[in-house]
Amino acid sequence: MKNNKIGLFWLRDDFRITKNYGLAEATKNHEQVVVFYLYKKSIYENQEAQKWWLCKSLINFQKKLNDYNISLEILKTESFKSFFDKLIKKENISIYLNKVYEPDYLKFDEYLFKNLTTRNITFKICKGNILNEINEIKKSDGTPFKVFTPYWRNAEKYYIEKIPPKEKIVKKCLKKKNYFQGCLDPKEILPKNNWFKNFEKIWSPNEESALKELKNFIKNRIVNYSDNRNFPNIAGTSKLSPFIKFGQIHVETIWKECINVKKKSIGISKFLTEIGWREFNHTLINHFPHMLKNNYSKKFDKFPWEKNAKFLSAWKKGLTGYPIVDAGMRELYSTGWMHNRVRMIVGSFLVKHLLINWKDGEEYFKNCLLDYSEASNVAGWQWVAGSGADAAPYFRIFNPILQGEKFDKDGEYVKKWIPELKNISKKFIHKPWELKDEKNFKLGRNYPFPIVKHEEARAKALSSFKKI
Repeated sequence: MKNNKIGLFWLRDDFRITKNYGLAEATKNHEQVVVFYLYKKSIYENQEAQKWWLCKSLINFQKKLNDYNISLEILKTESFKSFFDKLIKKENISIYLNKVYEPDYLKFDEYLFKNLTTRNITFKICKGNILNEINEIKKSDGTPFKVFTPYWRNAEKYYIEKIPPKEKIVKKCLKKKNYFQGCLDPKEILPKNNWFKNFEKIWSPNEESALKELKNFIKNRIVNYSDNRNFPNIAGTSKLSPFIKFGQIHVETIWKECINVKKKSIGISKFLTEIGWREFNHTLINHFPHMLKNNYSKKFDKFPWEKNAKFLSAWKKGLTGYPIVDAGMRELYSTGWMHNRVRMIVGSFLVKHLLINWKDGEEYFKNCLLDYSEASNVAGWQWVAGSGADAAPYFRIFNPILQGEKFDKDGEYVKKWIPELKNISKKFIHKPWELKDEKNFKLGRNYPFPIVKHEEARAKALSSFKKI
């Protein structure tokens, strides 16, 4: 039976109706439900691209909730703690939320649990956007996994053997209710700089688009995903990452749609392994939270990183003189996304060719990526640097010329993002410095000289890594 209290659902990374466990609980128990989003400016201070996605997500979700007679109210706050300390003094409310699997959020959930229990307020903290809870998968001795393959073998088996919970659906409320005062217009969240205008031609941040992208990917691309995901010039990946980050789609929905494919392929298992990496990264940052700010592997604390503002700026602007690196950095700035193979190439270049600390790269990605997730970004950068759990060995240094020739053979990707190279033949597209006597092209004028020489940078990197 529904009670006459107001159900308040704290919206975080949950912009969906399907498999939104907290919202479903609220609508099951209450005739009136209000969804509220807390915009904490400090969180998005260095995540400019995501301000755009967040703004659009709020606008689109607001429209969707209208069909359920649920209002979505956006509130600005400096502190979650002070907001809830005031809120829980009110009567006739129940509070619902889904977990966000980052140490700060989980710690705050514990604080909420304690205070709501003390004040005798009905509440429910539900499962968030993950297959297995982070403490469910451990080694036989009770310690967390530090290597991906045994982790995923256990996690996948555990998930498959679980009794699936009864499907909970969001129900239409009796009538719409407004609860909070001084609400924020989502457009106030948009970055001041208009550099995101191009995003609007590419992305639609809503649940329907997420499901459409998934179904389209499964129907047309997943069968060849294992190979095609490595080639940035073709549409071989799912491009679901921003939707997953903001919870426009639940990973359980992705799993279910993949498992329901009648014709099984290596592409499906390879794609689900990527979901596995996301799960693994979330367990890592919670069991080893020091890695969010520092090296997972302490020996890297002694690494002789170099400070070079000129090199860092050239890398950010896509002006390193290495076409595959520059194409990736320009794709990132223009679209808020970068192909995964290219993420590894540009990451390796920054850390191992320029010897610039992975933290500088992580910070720039955080600001520019629409799919930025604390777990995946930090773990990914430390994997490339060699300082993370189950990381690439230090001597694995991507050769940007060979990587370009192998994964963008005809230079289609490079030419798309570096128009100044569009007339260069494929023989020289990944090493334009070898080009002689080209009438309309001059290195240093049309396109920069390489900021470092590959062989010299590689030798220097290996020497630096051996010091630790």
